[in-house]
Amino acid sequence: MKLVIVGGVAGGASAAARARRLDERAEIVVFERGPDPSFANCGLPYYVGGEIRDRTKLLVTSPEVLKGRYNLDVRTDTEVVGIDRDARTVTARRLADGTTYVQPYDALILAPGAEPLRPSIPGIDLPGVFTLRNLPDVDRIKAAVDRGSRRATLVGAGFIGLELAENLVRRGVETTLVELQDQVLPPLDREMTTPLVEALGAKGVVVRLRESAEAIRAVAGGLAIDLRSGGTIEADLVVLGVGVRPENALAKAAGLEIGQRGGIRVDDRMRTSDPAIFAVGDAVEIRDFVSGAPAQVPLAGPANRQGRIAADNVFGRESRYRGTQGTAIVGFFGHAAAITGASEKALRREGRSYQKIYVHANQHASYYPGARPMTIKLLFEGPSGRILGAQVVGEDGVDNRVNVIATAIQAGMTVFDLEEVELAYAPQFGSAKDAINMAGFVASNVLRGDVRQVHVDELDEQRLLGAAIIDVRTPKEFAAGRIEGAVNIPLEQLRTRIGEVPRDRPVVVHCQVGMRGYMATRILRDAGLDSANLAGGYKTYRLYHPECKL
Repeated sequence: MKLVIVGGVAGGASAAARARRLDERAEIVVFERGPDPSFANCGLPYYVGGEIRDRTKLLVTSPEVLKGRYNLDVRTDTEVVGIDRDARTVTARRLADGTTYVQPYDALILAPGAEPLRPSIPGIDLPGVFTLRNLPDVDRIKAAVDRGSRRATLVGAGFIGLELAENLVRRGVETTLVELQDQVLPPLDREMTTPLVEALGAKGVVVRLRESAEAIRAVAGGLAIDLRSGGTIEADLVVLGVGVRPENALAKAAGLEIGQRGGIRVDDRMRTSDPAIFAVGDAVEIRDFVSGAPAQVPLAGPANRQGRIAADNVFGRESRYRGTQGTAIVGFFGHAAAITGASEKALRREGRSYQKIYVHANQHASYYPGARPMTIKLLFEGPSGRILGAQVVGEDGVDNRVNVIATAIQAGMTVFDLEEVELAYAPQFGSAKDAINMAGFVASNVLRGDVRQVHVDELDEQRLLGAAIIDVRTPKEFAAGRIEGAVNIPLEQLRTRIGEVPRDRPVVVHCQVGMRGYMATRILRDAGLDSANLAGGYKTYRLYHPECKL
């Protein structure tokens, strides 16, 4: 067997190592256009900030290790420039001298990855304008900071943009984030990003939403970024992080099928439209695990699994890729945000029916020192309770909860199952009723009809229907911040003051996070009133309306 792999890093390197474990006699050649066959691209921002001080720590492995441990023929600084499918050969070019040669294959695995988008705006190629994809990129950015750059503008507030913002601030660099959308972290739903914007602002990061860079100019002392709004930002360096696109030129030139968004089309065995050619990683179009629709999800975990699956199938093993659910997490300034499965906006785009709940809970027992709040947004089907997606935002415990829900989605579990999930408990790690269980309780209550919910984005409609808004928090909480038009009747007084609650119109009840509101709706419902609980309480209201007082 002659196996040729184009590209290393996550998918290609995983495929190569798996292939060797499956067949000791196979001839395995790995072509890598850069100098490093496998490096930790997720760690690049932390090298800029000095959290990772030793550059060699970013090197997952070297050609020498791959040769000695796996007997792989790794050819770095060599670009594959053509595929002859009929002859089953690739043409490779040595970047050092431009010479080319032909390499035969029995099976070919493509792992070219994705390249950063570079908007076609004036000044995009000026010195001091960077993208961040590989080690040479990070070397250039770090060198600019080391030379004394003290003003940075990051175009794009995605995962890399937020991580890089934290690390630039750590180096004393004044940092501005420019984002075209009306939120940071566009994969999440907008309200879930409110605490993240507040965390950025608290550390001095200027966040410019609904804004874009129209041109970059060289000026005395640095660069000037002209914005769509007409404003200008001055900076010493600019980093573009507006997204990536699959590197499909090689596959396209070879006549392989390409998806609408540019990804190389593969089946669940990672096989392309040519049965002798497989493709993995950021360059491929895969199936969304929740919706079943074609998707483009550039993540390291899926790329590694795809590489392993492709190698299995090359050597005749029955191995299939289930699809990608987009589980991801980012951490910065002591905060974390994570997502798995479908977001609400994705479900709306698909026209899919869904329900949602919010849970605000501490990451461990509230009486144990260090308890910190987090918010879980859970999306699910009714009446089945099948879990469609979740987002978790907080300071601690975010990774734990999103991983549990990600596993539940893979297992086809429902919100009713979350009620019963048995998780490890000690006060410094969790609660006897973990936040995951609480999410299951709340969602199950909704599906069983134990409570009717009204969501924050439905409040205006409820007001048009004449609904009364009753705030059952304490007077102190009410004084600290309130929903316009709400009347304060603390839960402890509700039974004796129930005559003050209108009977001739709907009633929307709320507390701080939803629990007391749920109790209040049960009291009012048993008294014959048409009542609903505001999902997630006043804390969720503030996610939608951050301008309100806390």
